[in-house]
Amino acid sequence: MKPVALITGGGRGIGLGIARCLAREGYEIAIGDMHEAAAVQAALEELRGLGADALYCRADVTDRAARERMLDEIRSRFGRLNVLVNNAGVAPQVRADILEATEESYERVMRINLQGPYFLTQAAARWLIAQKQADAAFRGCIVNISSISATVASPSRGEYCISKAGVSMATRLWAARLGEFDIPVYEVRPGIIRTDMTAAVREKYDRLIGAGLLLQARWGLPEDVGRAVAMLARGDMAYSTGQAIVVDGGLTVPRL
Repeated sequence: MKPVALITGGGRGIGLGIARCLAREGYEIAIGDMHEAAAVQAALEELRGLGADALYCRADVTDRAARERMLDEIRSRFGRLNVLVNNAGVAPQVRADILEATEESYERVMRINLQGPYFLTQAAARWLIAQKQADAAFRGCIVNISSISATVASPSRGEYCISKAGVSMATRLWAARLGEFDIPVYEVRPGIIRTDMTAAVREKYDRLIGAGLLLQARWGLPEDVGRAVAMLARGDMAYSTGQAIVVDGGLTVPRL
Protein backbone atom coordinates (compact mmCIF):
# COMPACT_ATOMS: atom_id res chain seq x y z
CA MET A 1 0.00 0.00 0.00
CA LYS A 2 1.16 3.49 -0.78
CA PRO A 3 1.83 5.78 2.21
CA VAL A 4 -0.57 8.65 2.89
CA ALA A 5 0.28 12.28 3.60
CA LEU A 6 -2.01 15.02 4.92
CA ILE A 7 -0.96 18.55 3.98
CA THR A 8 -2.93 21.37 5.55
CA GLY A 9 -3.20 24.51 3.47
CA GLY A 10 -2.35 22.30 0.52
CA GLY A 11 -4.66 23.81 -2.06
CA ARG A 12 -2.12 26.35 -3.30
CA GLY A 13 1.23 27.98 -2.61
CA ILE A 14 3.76 26.19 -0.45
CA GLY A 15 1.25 23.51 0.52
CA LEU A 16 0.59 22.56 -3.10
CA GLY A 17 4.33 22.54 -3.79
CA ILE A 18 4.73 20.05 -0.93
CA ALA A 19 1.81 17.96 -2.20
CA ARG A 20 3.34 17.78 -5.68
CA CYS A 21 6.68 16.58 -4.32
CA LEU A 22 5.10 13.95 -2.09
CA ALA A 23 2.87 12.75 -4.92
CA ARG A 24 6.00 12.23 -7.02
CA GLU A 25 7.45 10.25 -4.11
CA GLY A 26 4.54 7.82 -4.32
CA TYR A 27 2.25 9.17 -1.61
CA GLU A 28 -1.50 9.29 -1.64
CA ILE A 29 -2.42 12.87 -0.82
CA ALA A 30 -5.02 14.37 1.49
CA ILE A 31 -5.36 18.13 1.20
CA GLY A 32 -6.86 20.04 4.11
CA ASP A 33 -7.91 23.60 3.31
CA MET A 34 -10.63 26.23 3.74
CA HIS A 35 -11.51 26.85 0.08
CA GLU A 36 -14.64 25.73 -1.73
CA ALA A 37 -14.04 22.37 -3.41
CA ALA A 38 -14.22 23.96 -6.87
CA ALA A 39 -11.27 26.21 -6.02
CA VAL A 40 -8.94 23.24 -5.49
CA GLN A 41 -10.23 21.00 -8.28
CA ALA A 42 -7.38 21.87 -10.64
CA ALA A 43 -4.83 21.11 -7.90
CA LEU A 44 -6.47 17.74 -7.20
CA GLU A 45 -6.45 16.84 -10.90
CA GLU A 46 -2.77 17.78 -11.11
CA LEU A 47 -1.95 15.53 -8.15
CA ARG A 48 -3.94 12.68 -9.68
CA GLY A 49 -1.94 13.19 -12.86
CA LEU A 50 1.17 12.59 -10.77
CA GLY A 51 -0.23 9.23 -9.67
CA ALA A 52 -1.76 10.13 -6.30
CA ASP A 53 -5.24 9.32 -5.11
CA ALA A 54 -6.00 12.89 -4.01
CA LEU A 55 -8.64 13.58 -1.35
CA TYR A 56 -9.88 17.05 -0.46
CA CYS A 57 -10.99 17.69 3.12
CA ARG A 58 -12.49 21.11 3.62
CA ALA A 59 -11.57 21.98 7.19
CA ASP A 60 -10.72 24.91 9.44
CA VAL A 61 -7.72 23.89 11.55
CA THR A 62 -8.95 26.09 14.41
CA ASP A 63 -12.16 24.02 14.70
CA ARG A 64 -11.78 20.84 16.76
CA ALA A 65 -14.78 19.14 15.15
CA ALA A 66 -13.46 19.99 11.68
CA ARG A 67 -10.03 18.57 12.54
CA GLU A 68 -11.61 15.34 13.77
CA ARG A 69 -13.83 15.13 10.70
CA MET A 70 -10.81 15.58 8.42
CA LEU A 71 -8.95 12.70 10.06
CA ASP A 72 -12.10 10.57 9.90
CA GLU A 73 -12.37 11.25 6.15
CA ILE A 74 -8.76 10.16 5.68
CA ARG A 75 -9.34 7.05 7.79
CA SER A 76 -12.43 6.19 5.77
CA ARG A 77 -10.72 6.72 2.38
CA PHE A 78 -7.26 5.30 3.03
CA GLY A 79 -7.33 3.56 6.41
CA ARG A 80 -3.93 4.97 7.34
CA LEU A 81 -1.84 8.10 7.74
CA ASN A 82 1.94 8.24 7.51
CA VAL A 83 2.86 11.91 7.25
CA LEU A 84 1.26 15.05 8.66
CA VAL A 85 2.49 18.34 7.22
CA ASN A 86 1.26 21.31 9.25
CA ASN A 87 1.47 23.99 6.57
CA ALA A 88 -1.75 26.01 6.94
CA GLY A 89 -1.00 29.54 8.07
CA VAL A 90 -1.86 33.18 7.57
CA ALA A 91 -0.19 36.55 7.74
CA PRO A 92 -1.85 39.41 9.61
CA GLN A 93 -4.65 40.96 7.57
CA VAL A 94 -3.05 44.34 8.26
CA ARG A 95 0.67 44.79 8.81
CA ALA A 96 0.72 46.97 11.90
CA ASP A 97 3.57 48.24 14.05
CA ILE A 98 3.61 46.33 17.32
CA LEU A 99 2.86 49.61 19.09
CA GLU A 100 -0.45 49.70 17.20
CA ALA A 101 -1.35 46.04 16.57
CA THR A 102 -4.69 44.72 17.82
CA GLU A 103 -5.52 41.81 20.08
CA GLU A 104 -8.02 40.60 17.48
CA SER A 105 -5.25 40.22 14.88
CA TYR A 106 -2.99 38.51 17.40
CA GLU A 107 -5.68 36.02 18.38
CA ARG A 108 -6.57 35.22 14.76
CA VAL A 109 -2.98 34.57 13.73
CA MET A 110 -2.16 32.52 16.80
CA ARG A 111 -5.26 30.33 16.48
CA ILE A 112 -4.58 29.51 12.82
CA ASN A 113 -0.79 29.30 12.85
CA LEU A 114 -0.16 27.70 16.24
CA GLN A 115 -3.16 26.51 18.23
CA GLY A 116 -4.88 24.65 15.39
CA PRO A 117 -1.77 22.82 14.18
CA TYR A 118 -0.76 22.00 17.75
CA PHE A 119 -4.00 20.17 18.44
CA LEU A 120 -4.17 18.60 14.97
CA THR A 121 -0.74 17.18 15.75
CA GLN A 122 -2.09 15.84 19.03
CA ALA A 123 -4.91 13.98 17.27
CA ALA A 124 -2.77 12.75 14.38
CA ALA A 125 0.03 11.66 16.74
CA ARG A 126 -2.36 9.39 18.61
CA TRP A 127 -3.25 7.73 15.32
CA LEU A 128 0.40 7.39 14.29
CA ILE A 129 1.24 5.84 17.67
CA ALA A 130 -1.60 3.33 17.31
CA GLN A 131 -0.34 2.32 13.86
CA LYS A 132 3.21 1.95 15.16
CA GLN A 133 2.05 -0.19 18.07
CA ALA A 134 0.06 -2.40 15.69
CA ASP A 135 2.96 -2.77 13.23
CA ALA A 136 6.58 -2.26 14.25
CA ALA A 137 7.50 -1.70 10.58
CA PHE A 138 5.18 1.32 10.31
CA ARG A 139 6.95 4.54 9.30
CA GLY A 140 5.51 7.93 9.99
CA CYS A 141 6.60 11.48 10.69
CA ILE A 142 5.32 15.00 11.30
CA VAL A 143 6.65 18.11 9.55
CA ASN A 144 5.83 21.62 10.71
CA ILE A 145 6.22 24.46 8.23
CA SER A 146 7.29 27.52 10.17
CA SER A 147 9.26 30.46 8.74
CA ILE A 148 12.49 32.33 9.11
CA SER A 149 10.22 34.66 11.11
CA ALA A 150 10.62 32.16 13.94
CA THR A 151 13.96 33.87 14.58
CA VAL A 152 14.00 37.01 12.38
CA ALA A 153 12.10 39.89 14.02
CA SER A 154 9.64 41.91 11.91
CA PRO A 155 8.03 44.57 14.16
CA SER A 156 5.35 45.21 11.52
CA ARG A 157 3.94 41.70 11.97
CA GLY A 158 4.84 40.66 15.48
CA GLU A 159 1.95 38.23 15.89
CA TYR A 160 3.18 36.25 12.86
CA CYS A 161 6.73 36.04 14.22
CA ILE A 162 5.52 34.91 17.64
CA SER A 163 3.26 32.27 16.09
CA LYS A 164 6.13 30.83 14.07
CA ALA A 165 8.47 30.85 17.07
CA GLY A 166 5.75 28.87 18.83
CA VAL A 167 5.64 26.37 15.96
CA SER A 168 9.39 25.94 16.37
CA MET A 169 9.01 25.07 20.06
CA ALA A 170 6.02 22.84 19.31
CA THR A 171 8.28 20.88 16.96
CA ARG A 172 10.76 20.22 19.74
CA LEU A 173 8.01 19.35 22.21
CA TRP A 174 6.42 16.81 19.90
CA ALA A 175 9.81 15.41 18.95
CA ALA A 176 10.53 14.85 22.64
CA ARG A 177 7.16 13.24 23.27
CA LEU A 178 7.10 10.96 20.22
CA GLY A 179 10.72 9.86 20.35
CA GLU A 180 9.87 6.70 22.29
CA PHE A 181 7.62 5.65 19.41
CA ASP A 182 10.26 6.33 16.74
CA ILE A 183 8.06 8.96 15.10
CA PRO A 184 10.30 11.88 14.12
CA VAL A 185 9.07 15.46 14.10
CA TYR A 186 10.74 18.15 12.02
CA GLU A 187 10.48 21.83 11.23
CA VAL A 188 11.04 23.44 7.83
CA ARG A 189 11.68 27.20 7.83
CA PRO A 190 11.03 28.80 4.45
CA GLY A 191 12.38 32.22 3.59
CA ILE A 192 11.03 34.44 0.82
CA ILE A 193 8.84 32.13 -1.25
CA ARG A 194 6.87 33.23 -4.32
CA THR A 195 3.23 32.58 -3.36
CA ASP A 196 -0.10 34.40 -3.14
CA MET A 197 0.84 35.46 0.39
CA THR A 198 3.92 37.34 -0.80
CA ALA A 199 2.32 38.81 -3.93
CA ALA A 200 1.57 42.10 -2.18
CA VAL A 201 5.24 42.65 -1.32
CA ARG A 202 6.75 41.33 -4.53
CA GLU A 203 8.22 44.64 -5.68
CA LYS A 204 9.76 45.23 -2.25
CA TYR A 205 11.50 41.86 -2.22
CA ASP A 206 12.52 42.11 -5.86
CA ARG A 207 14.47 45.23 -4.87
CA LEU A 208 15.94 43.64 -1.75
CA ILE A 209 16.99 40.49 -3.58
CA GLY A 210 18.56 42.63 -6.29
CA ALA A 211 20.45 44.52 -3.59
CA GLY A 212 22.00 41.37 -2.14
CA LEU A 213 19.58 40.28 0.60
CA LEU A 214 20.11 36.61 -0.29
CA LEU A 215 23.22 34.57 -0.96
CA GLN A 216 21.27 32.85 -3.73
CA ALA A 217 19.77 35.76 -5.63
CA ARG A 218 16.32 34.46 -6.50
CA TRP A 219 12.90 33.96 -5.01
CA GLY A 220 12.27 30.62 -3.37
CA LEU A 221 9.63 28.41 -4.99
CA PRO A 222 7.02 26.20 -3.32
CA GLU A 223 8.84 23.16 -4.70
CA ASP A 224 12.02 24.22 -2.88
CA VAL A 225 10.10 23.68 0.34
CA GLY A 226 8.40 20.58 -1.06
CA ARG A 227 11.71 18.88 -1.81
CA ALA A 228 12.85 19.46 1.77
CA VAL A 229 9.65 17.91 3.10
CA ALA A 230 9.98 14.96 0.71
CA MET A 231 13.52 14.36 1.98
CA LEU A 232 12.26 14.22 5.55
CA ALA A 233 9.26 12.03 4.70
CA ARG A 234 11.54 9.66 2.81
CA GLY A 235 13.60 9.13 5.95
CA ASP A 236 16.80 10.76 4.70
CA MET A 237 17.21 12.43 8.12
CA ALA A 238 15.77 9.68 10.28
CA TYR A 239 18.28 10.34 13.08
CA SER A 240 17.55 14.08 13.32
CA THR A 241 14.19 14.43 15.03
CA GLY A 242 13.43 17.87 16.40
CA GLN A 243 15.67 19.65 13.91
CA ALA A 244 14.88 22.60 11.66
CA ILE A 245 15.71 22.68 7.95
CA VAL A 246 16.15 26.24 6.69
CA VAL A 247 15.09 26.86 3.09
CA ASP A 248 15.91 30.56 2.64
CA GLY A 249 18.55 31.00 -0.04
CA GLY A 250 21.08 31.96 2.61
CA LEU A 251 19.07 34.91 3.98
CA THR A 252 19.79 34.07 7.61
CA VAL A 253 23.51 33.36 7.20
CA PRO A 254 25.30 35.93 9.41
CA ARG A 255 27.50 38.22 7.31
CA LEU A 256 29.82 41.17 7.85
